[in-house]
Amino acid sequence: MVLDHSVDASGQQQHDSVKRVITTPRSSLRDAALKHQFEFSLETGIPFWDESAYYTFSHQQIEEHIIKSAENIENMCFQVVERAITDETIFQKIGIDRCYWDLIANSWNDKERNLLGRMDFAYNGKGLPKLLEYNADTPTTLYESSIFQWEWFEESIDQGLLSSSGDQFNNIHEKIVEAFKTIGIESILHLTANKDIEDDWGTIEYIADCAIEAGLLTHLIDITDIGLGDDDRFSDTDGKPIAELYKLYPWEWILAEEFGKNVYRSQCKFIEPPWRCVLSNKGLLPILWEMFEGHPNLLPAYFTGDPEIEKIKSSSVKKPIFGRQGANIAIERNGQIIDSRDGPYTNGPFIKQEFYSLPDFKGHFPVVGCWVVASRAVGLGVREDTNLITGNKANFIPHIVEN
Repeated sequence: MVLDHSVDASGQQQHDSVKRVITTPRSSLRDAALKHQFEFSLETGIPFWDESAYYTFSHQQIEEHIIKSAENIENMCFQVVERAITDETIFQKIGIDRCYWDLIANSWNDKERNLLGRMDFAYNGKGLPKLLEYNADTPTTLYESSIFQWEWFEESIDQGLLSSSGDQFNNIHEKIVEAFKTIGIESILHLTANKDIEDDWGTIEYIADCAIEAGLLTHLIDITDIGLGDDDRFSDTDGKPIAELYKLYPWEWILAEEFGKNVYRSQCKFIEPPWRCVLSNKGLLPILWEMFEGHPNLLPAYFTGDPEIEKIKSSSVKKPIFGRQGANIAIERNGQIIDSRDGPYTNGPFIKQEFYSLPDFKGHFPVVGCWVVASRAVGLGVREDTNLITGNKANFIPHIVEN
């Protein structure tokens, strides 16, 4: 993507607001759904995908705000992990059992490579984006971000729905393939998820395609089918040892199950590596704030029970540190809950983060997800809800970068 910087009369680079543009869906949408094996109906189109609108960003917003912010935060996250392995209070705060501290420290000290993550931002285009959370372990909507919205972009140009002068911030596929070529896989790459969760299984099928394009051998296996040999190594359904495993299954679940007790002795290299569990936890947010208080990409955040939490004078958002898809999140104002989502994470632990409103486009509230591959910002995926809390019913909305 070529970046063209424009300046105003004072020499300052110009930043307009992010825009939501109403458009016409492709005439080929049904065919696209069939091609990509998505559900489709004439009434509602593709579930959780909406191309009756798109978001527009400027080149300057992408480079100066999104890319720089994401990569700066990634570097700050590395400092958090570095501190965690020497300061046991970090592991205690984020709920990681003592028996796994060495596992995490060793994976960091051995420089085990990370592949991908998604940082979720509140962003209106005028100021720097504010980090809402970092999905550093099991991010989803990857296929929609990488492949499907790019195809929407190309076909919309072909059908006269978009100008050919536009662009899209989307190098996700190429960078995943490139990362697989250098990540150091030395044998068959096994990939696992819960096969009963359709989105998760579809994601690892796509990641396997990227690995194959990079020249790797792959083997997909349901996580419930992973066995354990007499030598304490994990094995596939053919009885072959699993030496390298991409898992779309959260580390906090693994470490809480019997499966997790065997990780140490398994001689298995994981993608994402164990040290990423420090970052995939919403406890990251108050730790980042403690270490980098006042950073323009961060919002004040504290663990509940921390007396410093009284510094949040305005509205706040209460989040379970292991929560997913908006579950058990509550927005509070003056001690009253003004919005909340139910879910299974009622026992906490919880954090509170200062409330920062998402942009409101006539009742549509977008979260801007920046994809990070091998610690570099490489693309965007925008999800929007009709609620300030982005939940599991949110739609994916494509985007363009205006020339």
